[in-house]
Amino acid sequence: MAWVLKMDEDIESGLVHEFDSSLSGIGQELGSGAYSMSDVLALPIFKQEDSNLPPENESKHPPFQYVLYAATSPAIKLHDETLTYLNQGQSYEVRMLDNRKIGDLPEISGKMVKSIIRVVFHDRRLQYTEHEQLEGWKWNRPGDRLLDLDIPMSVGIIDPQTNPAQLNTIEYLWDPAKHTSAFIQVHCISTEFTPRKHGGEKGVPFRIQIDTFKEIESEEYTEHLHSASCQIKVFKPKGADRKQKTDREKMDKRTAQEKEKYQPSYETTILTECSPWPDNVYVNSSPSTTPAFAPGQVAACSVPPDSNSSSPNHQGEGTPQCVVEQLCPATTIQEAQQWLHKNRFATYARLFSNFSGSDLLKLTRDDLVQICGSADGIRLFNALKARSVRPRLTIYVCQESQRVQNISQLVGSRDSENGKGDSRAIYVYHAIYLEELTTAELSKKIATIFSISQNQINQVYRQGPTGIHVLVNDQMVHNLQDESCFVISTIKDENTEGFHVILK
Repeated sequence: MAWVLKMDEDIESGLVHEFDSSLSGIGQELGSGAYSMSDVLALPIFKQEDSNLPPENESKHPPFQYVLYAATSPAIKLHDETLTYLNQGQSYEVRMLDNRKIGDLPEISGKMVKSIIRVVFHDRRLQYTEHEQLEGWKWNRPGDRLLDLDIPMSVGIIDPQTNPAQLNTIEYLWDPAKHTSAFIQVHCISTEFTPRKHGGEKGVPFRIQIDTFKEIESEEYTEHLHSASCQIKVFKPKGADRKQKTDREKMDKRTAQEKEKYQPSYETTILTECSPWPDNVYVNSSPSTTPAFAPGQVAACSVPPDSNSSSPNHQGEGTPQCVVEQLCPATTIQEAQQWLHKNRFATYARLFSNFSGSDLLKLTRDDLVQICGSADGIRLFNALKARSVRPRLTIYVCQESQRVQNISQLVGSRDSENGKGDSRAIYVYHAIYLEELTTAELSKKIATIFSISQNQINQVYRQGPTGIHVLVNDQMVHNLQDESCFVISTIKDENTEGFHVILK
């Protein structure tokens, strides 16, 4: 046993001695500078890689920084872009920060810059069909905007503008040297652009992008300075809070090793630099696609020369003087466009650019309210259905000579066998609708019905008790009972060539 242990010690000491001998001289051959990092980096392979890296003094430094005061989601993996949840219609602060170093962009010192905030689609598929998507949203949400600026809460915002044709864009001027915060409201929710299939569809992500420009010599802000954006999802009110809570609860259930694969949640969202938004963005401010009309091309039903327009300024530029008075199923698309302009619906001419008279008449009241809003929708529905305002007073008149003639015909047609008369006699009355309730209006309407000139009617009388003739004035017309019936007789004026009209 002792011999075995002795052999083991000898073998071990021999191996150690051989190993030490093999290592001897290594440091002496290479010398003290063998592992100098400068010599290693001087190798050709490292020189080639280093040439592709930008010098430290040439690294890009963004002139501005934008911070959205909304928390990022904790359920985002490390190398993915941050995602922020917003509530529909809630005001969120976007802080505009001057991030310039000393000497950067001295030309904007003491001057204003212009920023444009947009809500756009994150998915490339939806970006290609952005125009159609936003037009569909506008159809379902008439009168609403995708993006609004909460002006009372905003600080340092100058000349804010929201173009009605650009529902997803707001713009304003601001001074980088001063504290500036824009409070924005996003009104579209992510599920509005998801095809409805079985319910509970996953909403699409949006992007909030800010592009900033400086002023050029022509006093226009067109020279691009900086752009940044972040990814968001918009939920119904308080939905973002519930989604944030759900994500936190899911992360709490993960192991520590799994949590290392995800980003922490931050209280604010810093917008990251991106390319400027292209010029061919969704803008509905292009000239209307209303068809052009030849000078001699007029509608079949034209407005009479003496008809009163509903608005003195209803004729737009390029709108024909003769337009359709009332739509009918046979009205063409061009005539429908004329009718919309004439009735002060030019704002919706582009929307109904492919609608004929038949198409417009098929729209229900609810359809038009959804498309045009409550006020214009009801007005357009009434105009399409030719709903006129109820007159203030309606009376019925019959000419006495016609009534006497009908009575004589009735007497002559008595049945000789049984001595009974025919009770089917017809007395023709005409309806007179009064709006102004004046004697002049009454005389004009009577003259029109019986095809005489209004100048031929000298006075209008009403037959009173015991057959007296009472002069009709404005007060008497105002107090006539609605739907009263009168027989009209005329008396020749001895002094003039006119007549006196008597209402019996």
